[in-house]
Amino acid sequence: MATAKKPAAAAKKPAAAKKPVAKVAAKKPVAAAKKAAPAKKPVAAAKKAAPAKKAAPAKAVVKKAPAVKKANTAFMKPMNLSPALAAVIGAAPLPRTEVTKKIWEYIKKHKLQDEANKRNINGDAKLIAVFGGKKQVSMFEMTKLISAHLS
Repeated sequence: MATAKKPAAAAKKPAAAKKPVAKVAAKKPVAAAKKAAPAKKPVAAAKKAAPAKKAAPAKAVVKKAPAVKKANTAFMKPMNLSPALAAVIGAAPLPRTEVTKKIWEYIKKHKLQDEANKRNINGDAKLIAVFGGKKQVSMFEMTKLISAHLS
């Protein structure tokens, strides 16, 4: 329902016409000032259920073939291994991802992960040659050191 517009003169009332409100009344507790809202009657029960809409005819939808995600060829390119790294994981050329997996298999098989700090790898005789003579390296430093052995 649209409301009628009030004339501009009636909308602006002079400020003096308002009655001053006592400040004492404004300081009443909020809980006492509010009244309980009257209970609303259920509107849905009074209205009849709307008739069900008919389903629209199905349109022919052409499904596109799902896009095939291509692997990054730089990661999948087989790399040649240095003799020190080949002594640990084998001599066959492998992609970088497989080299990392094989190194972790070797570390877990020989229990070379540090017990106190799992991020550190304790090197054995073969891994010390790969790690550049370091006895212990972090797992993040390990990948950097291994990349020097790939060509």
